[in-house]
Amino acid sequence: MAISQVANYAHLSESDVEALGLELDAIRRAVEASLGAKDAAYIHRTIMFQRVLDVAARLVIHRSKTVLGWTVGTAALAVAKCVENMEIGHNVTHGQWDWMNDPEIHSNTWEWDMTAVSSQWRYSHNYSHHVFTNIIGMDEDMGFGIMRVSRDQPWGPGNLLQPLANLVLAAMFQWGVALHTLASGRSRALTDAEKSAATRMFFRKAARQVTKEYLLFPALGGRRWRRTLAANAGANLIRNVWAYLVIFCGHFPDGAEKFDPAVLKRETRSEWYLRQMLGSANFDAGPVLGYLSGNLCYQIEHHLFPDLPSNRLPEIAVQVRALCDKYDLPYTTGPLPRQYLMVARTIVKLALPDRLPAAGPKSRDSRRRRLRAAPKP
Repeated sequence: MAISQVANYAHLSESDVEALGLELDAIRRAVEASLGAKDAAYIHRTIMFQRVLDVAARLVIHRSKTVLGWTVGTAALAVAKCVENMEIGHNVTHGQWDWMNDPEIHSNTWEWDMTAVSSQWRYSHNYSHHVFTNIIGMDEDMGFGIMRVSRDQPWGPGNLLQPLANLVLAAMFQWGVALHTLASGRSRALTDAEKSAATRMFFRKAARQVTKEYLLFPALGGRRWRRTLAANAGANLIRNVWAYLVIFCGHFPDGAEKFDPAVLKRETRSEWYLRQMLGSANFDAGPVLGYLSGNLCYQIEHHLFPDLPSNRLPEIAVQVRALCDKYDLPYTTGPLPRQYLMVARTIVKLALPDRLPAAGPKSRDSRRRRLRAAPKP
C-alpha cells in the first residue's frame, strides 16, 4: 500500500529525520563548493567524445563493405546515442552544468538528440517527477500513463495489455517519452492556443529527427542507403531499450516505494529527502555501464541531488550509503538483471485484477521492514 507517513514508515523520529536532512544538506554544500575546472573539463570532454564517436560511426557505416564493419559502426552509433541522451542530454537539461554559465551547455538552451522537446520534458520530469516522486496520482512518470505499477492505482481491462505495451514502450522509448511530455504540456495549457503551440513544437522536433535519421543520412549513403537506414534504426532501437532499462530499474523494482498524496501535508525538506531515498533504486554498475547510463545507476543519489553533476554521484553514493546504515534505512540496489526481473514481474502481476492472488516472493527490503515493524515479544 502507498505510504502516507514517511517518517513513521521508516521508524525515524522527527529529530532523526531533521538530522538526516542536515547531513544531506552538508553533502550538497561540500560538492557545490568543490565544483571547478575538473568538472567542467569532464563535461566538455564527454561532449567532444560523443560527437567524434557519432561522426566516426557514421563514416564506418557509410564506407564499410562487410557485415562486420556495418555491425561495428551500428554499435558505435548506438553508444554515441546513449552517451548523448543519458550522460549529456538528460543531465544538462537537469541543470547540472548551469553553474558554469556556459550558454551552450545550459538547461535552458540544450536540445537533445531525441524526439522529446527539451523544454516540455524539463517541466514534466524535473518538476512533476522529481518533486512528487512516486506519489500516486501526482508523479506523471509512474508507469508513464500507460502501465499500472502500484496496487494503489485502479485496475482497468486495458491493463491486461500492459505486458505488450511494456515491450512496445521499450522499443520506442524516445517516442513514448516525447508523447508523454506532450500530453503533460497540453494538460497544463490554459488555452487552446497554448495546447496548439505545444503540439506544433512536438511535431517540428519529431519531423527534424525523422528527417535526419531516416531521410538525410540514408540519402548521403547513396546506393548504400538501405544499410545506412538499417544502421540508424538499429542504433535508435538499442538506445531506446537501454534508456528504458535504466529508467525502469531506477523507479519500479521491489523496494522503490510508492506514496499517498497525504505525505505532502507540511512536508519538510528533510522529509522530501527521505521520500527520495525510499522511492528510488540503484543498480550495480562499473565505470563503463555507469557512464553509459548517465550515472543513473545511482538513481537514489540523483533523486536526492538532481542538479548536481553526474560525475560526482559515485562519491556521493558512498556517503549516502553510510547514512542509510547509520539511520537503519534500506539502500535498494542489486545487479541490473535482477532489478529488471523484479520490474517485469510487477508489470505482469499488476496487469491482472487485484482479486487474483498475488504471485511471487516479496523483496528482501519489504520483509526486513515488516520484521522491524513487528511488535517486540
